Amino acid sequence: MAIRAFLLLLILFSSSYYVVALYEDQVGLMDWYQQYIGKVKNAVFQTQKAGRKRVVVSTEENVIASLDLRHGEIFWRHVLGDNDTIDAIDISMGKYVITLSSGGSILRAWNLPDGQMVWESFLRGSKPSRSLLWTPTNLKADKDDVILVYGNGYLHSLSSIDGDILWKKDLSHKSIDIQHLIHPEGSETIYAIGVGDLSQFEAYIINVRNGELLKHCSMSFPGGFSGDISLVASDKAVVLDSSGSSLVSISFTEGEIKFQQVDIANLVQHISGSAVLLPSKLEGMVAVKIGKSLSFIKVTNEGRLEAVDTIPHVEAVSDSLPFSEGQSGFGLIQHDGTNIHLTIKTGNDWKSHLVEESFKVDQHRGLVHKVFINNYIRTDRTYGFRALIVMEDHSLLLMQQGAIVWNREDGLASIIDVTTSELPVEKDGVSVAKVEHSLFEWLKGHLLKLKGTLMLATPDDIAVIQRLRLQSAEKSKMTRDHNGFRKLLIVLTRAGKLSAIHTGDGRIVWSLLLNAFRKSVTCENPRGLNIHQWQVPHHHALDENPSVLVVGTCGLNSDASGILSFIDVYKGEELNYLAPLHSIAQVIPLPFTDSIEQRLHLLIDAEGYGHLYPRTPEAISIFQEELGNIYWYSVEVNSNVLRGHVVKKNCVSEIGDDYFFESSDLWSVVFPSDSERIIATSTRKLSEVVHTQAKVTSDQDVSYKYISKNLLFVATVTPKSTSEIGSVIPEDSWLFVYLVDTVTGRVLHRMSHHGSQGPVHAVFSENWVVYHYFNLRAHRYEMSVIEIYDQSRADNKDVLKLVLGKHNLTAALSSYSRPEVITKSQSYFFSHSVKTMAVTATAKGITSRQLLIGTIGDQVLALDKHFLDPRRTVNPTQAEKEEGIIPLTDSLPIMPQAYVTHALKVEGLRNIITVPAKLESTILVFAHGVDLFFTRLAPSRTYDSLTEDFSYALLLITIVALVIAIFVTWIWSERKELEEKWR
Repeated sequence: MAIRAFLLLLILFSSSYYVVALYEDQVGLMDWYQQYIGKVKNAVFQTQKAGRKRVVVSTEENVIASLDLRHGEIFWRHVLGDNDTIDAIDISMGKYVITLSSGGSILRAWNLPDGQMVWESFLRGSKPSRSLLWTPTNLKADKDDVILVYGNGYLHSLSSIDGDILWKKDLSHKSIDIQHLIHPEGSETIYAIGVGDLSQFEAYIINVRNGELLKHCSMSFPGGFSGDISLVASDKAVVLDSSGSSLVSISFTEGEIKFQQVDIANLVQHISGSAVLLPSKLEGMVAVKIGKSLSFIKVTNEGRLEAVDTIPHVEAVSDSLPFSEGQSGFGLIQHDGTNIHLTIKTGNDWKSHLVEESFKVDQHRGLVHKVFINNYIRTDRTYGFRALIVMEDHSLLLMQQGAIVWNREDGLASIIDVTTSELPVEKDGVSVAKVEHSLFEWLKGHLLKLKGTLMLATPDDIAVIQRLRLQSAEKSKMTRDHNGFRKLLIVLTRAGKLSAIHTGDGRIVWSLLLNAFRKSVTCENPRGLNIHQWQVPHHHALDENPSVLVVGTCGLNSDASGILSFIDVYKGEELNYLAPLHSIAQVIPLPFTDSIEQRLHLLIDAEGYGHLYPRTPEAISIFQEELGNIYWYSVEVNSNVLRGHVVKKNCVSEIGDDYFFESSDLWSVVFPSDSERIIATSTRKLSEVVHTQAKVTSDQDVSYKYISKNLLFVATVTPKSTSEIGSVIPEDSWLFVYLVDTVTGRVLHRMSHHGSQGPVHAVFSENWVVYHYFNLRAHRYEMSVIEIYDQSRADNKDVLKLVLGKHNLTAALSSYSRPEVITKSQSYFFSHSVKTMAVTATAKGITSRQLLIGTIGDQVLALDKHFLDPRRTVNPTQAEKEEGIIPLTDSLPIMPQAYVTHALKVEGLRNIITVPAKLESTILVFAHGVDLFFTRLAPSRTYDSLTEDFSYALLLITIVALVIAIFVTWIWSERKELEEKWR
């Protein structure tokens, strides 16, 4: 009895380690989270007062953020959403961050230290117009600092304290594009200047206290204007004429307007090319871009134009910055290979430089797009300058005293496509980690873990334990592991930059700004579309590195030239690129590879012709053998048509190209535009693995899943239902869903939802589809599931037929044979709006499926597929309960523990990517938006492995302790028996 009690106590003691330290010291073992802000559009420095030095920025991702100037960390940020574009930012009263957004319709004030919103004002107008924000420092109305806003045709004056509208002036009836608001020093009037009808200069003089229009003056310029007006002083501006060959100086004082026109050729000698007036605000001068050179033109007090200097290879110019009484400076950036030169000049003394510094940057950051400067006072009481630089790849750098203080990879906030790649195999005798632990460190680590088990560890000890676990996990190795957890995430950003992110710790292994996706003469507006696996060698082919294909176009039009770039995944090098090419409307990865593991791709152009890649004789011979079996479909949303296509023949005789193929239309499904509009489609992943086709039910019956990679889910709504939720009554709203075979165009299933509308988000997996929509009658979101089964194999339930081999399980399937299918469906209420949906996928397809739902709150929710079983009933039988069928409820449950992202938010969530690991129980999940989040999921728990942080040393100690305890108790027992015998 004593032996049993001792063994039980020892087992409980050894297992208590995992219970005590389940969460606190496992943070970061299986997931990582990174925060970004996107490409910076505007920046305002706040460094005057003592304390934290910060810069407030707004970005193209509609993010307003406050950054630490010392380290580049985020103090606070807010993501305003896709439909709330930030137009301008500024700082008012030294304590409020003012943002103007939604086309000049919403003005907000945020508390500068913590980012809390102080007030919000909605500004209404009559017509869309330019948005202007101005927060003058010396302009007051009734002791309130005022904020002036122009937007939607109205000029508003608001209080900085509470956002109340003091007055507003309607300028919408005037045919004018207001471009600047000006306050002459010492005056109680403001000027609103702009252009009307492209040739009329307009100026309005308005009383700042009550908004009364004091004077309106206008004057036409015979040559007309082009581009925006550049303001150089409180009473002077410069603009290009309509031909772009002359500069027009405009003087306006007390309602009197004067024009002075000068040919650019007379100002700047030996320069040819079209002129562009830069939007930078320079004190007393303008910057004119001509070719690759930048010319600075000074405006005198009399309004005359004088050329100051012409500097070659200038990439960016900052606005003017007043840094002392009567002095202001501005910064300009020049490129010289990998070197960037920063020069701070002042308009008062052009020949002298306030700052002249150079520093090196990674060549894969590209050119400088924007620069913002700020001054500070050095210890010797002289003025120093720092520069915030926005690069071509959307990264952000802070440069000071000739060095890069910090950098941020904010291009990762705009990922447009993701694929994965395996890491190289670890070779024998090669240590990749290059980290060796001495015996003392090994013992020290296990002693600390033992203290944690005994609950004797201090907070510092717990931090050390966590750090040791992260180091010993070996998750940051650059080689593949036997479980398939370590991979490379290959991401393509909107800037045309390709980066490889290690799944272990989220670090960037390499990054490459693709040359083919940079703006050039032949490609003015390049944009990336997607990434495809190009060459994936087997694990035994170590002499070949995997590579990916990046596809893009040179514009938004369907007939724009195409771009192809081939990238080595391990080295991060561009192997080759092809541009400009034929147009690219669709990319079809084919299930064929050549002798060096290159995957065949068929690129469909805007006219429906196919182009085969790689362009090799071997590829064309493989493709010719399968010429009649290549099908694809297209969805024409604008015309509400589905079309099926097939490769018909080689067009070598017509144009002499062996890799050019003609296609023909097989079928079409036309939805009447007056009754239905296509709003969503979904299909199965080509790489999805289905473990078994048979599904055994609780009554010992067998159903066979209808498994086809040619099925397409289509959702349509009535025309009135395409508007926003709540804008249509339930009686006029219908949602229709279809399951269509894309080879024959046959509609296998159709279902309608009366009183429902989109947006619709759907996922298709195996033989089922789940879709999310809004029910207008119930005023709630719903999720429905459709499962489709093959009735043609129902006769295979006879055991005798299976024994005698008379079944049809191995018979070939053909889409042209009319399928005998049945469907089962069910609908449930769901309490969340959805941004995106995905489904988990494992290596063998054995593990239970989970739906990964990106909620409107930018979190990822895991919902087990069992909750979306169409066979759920209110009172399931005992056999159904044993099978795992859950009793039917009208709503789907949401448990706090089901959030994959826990308490984190993936701001601006766009997509969820699931990647199967080699371990069947585990799925890798990557969610991206403005932020990045990665984790590992085990929907059916890790039934096939021990956890990564399992302590084998503690297990060994436990076994040794048990052996010693058994030996000691055996000796005690022998002695006791001997003593009893002697009695």
